[in-house]
Amino acid sequence: MRDNIRFAEGIIETLRSEGVRYVFGHPGEQILTLYEALRKSEIEHVLMRHEQGAIHAADAYARISETFGVCIASAGPGALNLAMGIATAYKDSVPILAIAGDVPRNLRGCDVFQEIDTASVFEPITLRSWQINNPEEGILKLKEALEIFKKDKTGPINLTIPSDVLNQELENSLIKEEIK
Repeated sequence: MRDNIRFAEGIIETLRSEGVRYVFGHPGEQILTLYEALRKSEIEHVLMRHEQGAIHAADAYARISETFGVCIASAGPGALNLAMGIATAYKDSVPILAIAGDVPRNLRGCDVFQEIDTASVFEPITLRSWQINNPEEGILKLKEALEIFKKDKTGPINLTIPSDVLNQELENSLIKEEIK
């Protein structure tokens, strides 16, 4: 086993270890690294024609399976297409992990294509909405989200992850550690 893996692979491995079988999504440039890791995993990706379909499919899956649903969208408008479904899940207390891509950190604040602060947009309609700035923080927040789904009030949780962070390396041992 390698000592380090890409953060995107760590996300998928963590979801797989939690028993996630399906992820609903629509690919886009800022989230392709996560899609590459997903392609190599046992988790089945359900390709949707639109991000709004992905969030509603994750919602339906969570309701019928009595577990949490997972959906993926790219940055900017792709992520914003999740908003209506996230709001519905929030009002109905449906556990959904919504993973949104984001522009690389060095381009934040430059008014580049698809740059929108989606973590802030989702804050009032989620239990938690985090902008991930490094892989270590990201894996801890992912594990925290999974613990919330197990113990606390249910509802959607958002992780917004810049594309450069998805490509960064993470110590494999962090994936195996229990959350404190």
